[in-house]
Amino acid sequence: MPEYILAADVGGTKIAAAAVSRSGRITHRCEVKTAKDGGRAVVDQLIALLHRLPQRNVRAIGVDVPGLAYQDGSVWAPNIRGWKRMPLGRLLRKHFGVPVTIESDRNAFVVGEAWRGAARGCRNAIFLVVGTGIGAGILADGRLVRGQGELAGSVGWMAIRDEFLAPYASIGCLESLAAGPGIGIAASRRLRRTVTCQEVAQLARRGDETARAVLREAGCSLGLALANLVSIFNPAVILIGGGVAEAGSFMLRPAVQVMKKWTQPIALRQVRILPSRLGDSAGLLGAAKLALDGAKKQRKLS
Repeated sequence: MPEYILAADVGGTKIAAAAVSRSGRITHRCEVKTAKDGGRAVVDQLIALLHRLPQRNVRAIGVDVPGLAYQDGSVWAPNIRGWKRMPLGRLLRKHFGVPVTIESDRNAFVVGEAWRGAARGCRNAIFLVVGTGIGAGILADGRLVRGQGELAGSVGWMAIRDEFLAPYASIGCLESLAAGPGIGIAASRRLRRTVTCQEVAQLARRGDETARAVLREAGCSLGLALANLVSIFNPAVILIGGGVAEAGSFMLRPAVQVMKKWTQPIALRQVRILPSRLGDSAGLLGAAKLALDGAKKQRKLS
């Protein structure tokens, strides 16, 4: 019988789960909306969802979360109520009795793309998530860059302006300028009515010049961040994913133009900027790969 990894991608709005083979094939996928109550209710949801998957020959469980995953398996997820230090790894190990790996979503995304996606085979790759917030999973020489407190990749806090404004104190400079909510706020101010980032993208596709200008300015801000990432990490590829990627060329074309202007020239010639190939499967595959590697390491130690 083939062995499986049970993988789950936990988000603030939905939880997806799937059985993943050792070769990276996804089967038996299912999902539910994340419980608004947060806390243990979301843990119970996750357990119930994993039970809907095949339970025979499960080698390990991998879960990615929208926040920080600590080495002890506990989780801080700001958009899930009550997950300030949720002992998710311990609870899942106790319930299922197999090795459990918990990882931040941005790290899982880049690992998934390097395993079976657009960064396949790359030892130096970055997955830039541009959605409600902005973060990056970073592979350097084949290893995840984590930082002292698992905070590496907090790209939304990148300083790309020389004037500090009040919103930067809570979510960071780049996130204020180039993430979904910031784009919606900028467009609403100019259009004199409330619109979301998704609506801005729709208006841009219909030819609205104000919407296109807002996305172009956000793209220029994103381009400065890309330039800094390329110059610092010298990656082979940067993948763009997340909801704002729906804005397409209206945002990404100016981003790439600005990046080319500001980036270290040799590093610029060595990098490719690509959309995510795996989409919403990147987290599941990344979580599965990390769990598979963790289970192999545990077997060696035992």
